[in-house]
Amino acid sequence: MMRVVSVFVASCLIASSASAQQLVIPSSFADDATAAAPADAGEQAHPAAVEYSHGYEVRAVVHRMASFAMLPLFVTDLALGQSLYDSSTDPKRTAHVAVGAAIGGLFAVNTVTGAWNLWESRKDTNHRGRRLAHGLLMLGADAGFFATAATAPDRDSAAGLSNFAADRSRHRALALTSIGLASASYLIMLFGGHD
Repeated sequence: MMRVVSVFVASCLIASSASAQQLVIPSSFADDATAAAPADAGEQAHPAAVEYSHGYEVRAVVHRMASFAMLPLFVTDLALGQSLYDSSTDPKRTAHVAVGAAIGGLFAVNTVTGAWNLWESRKDTNHRGRRLAHGLLMLGADAGFFATAATAPDRDSAAGLSNFAADRSRHRALALTSIGLASASYLIMLFGGHD
């Protein structure tokens, strides 16, 4: 009877432990739980514990730390872009390109670490929807930032100033849309609960 109570308590702890990433159950409990579990196929078993690698933890730390730079880079690049919109100078353009390149590098690092960890966590049902929404929004932002860089207006192009205003507006719209997607995705992870 004491073993059945122990198995029941262990099962309750497993079910209520939403934040545990690694869970080790002594083999005597696991054997008892299997023996005590009803053979009825209609009942669902508890989800299996998911064990994350050390690499997952390292990538998660890199991903989180890099993410802290995202919003300040966005604000800086938006301010530089607006300043360029108002009056264009070479130093402003150089700074805007440099901050844009930093955003591209940040997104490259976070795309690799985030996608790799999303793949490793694919069997973990805990907060799966939130992780998937974050990943899809960030991939959309990645594509948007790529398009933003590709559509950067060029005053010295063969088309000259005739297409410059349209190119500038398209570049700005893509940048603002991408920043919006990335910020929404960031906030989903920041305020959406903790794993």
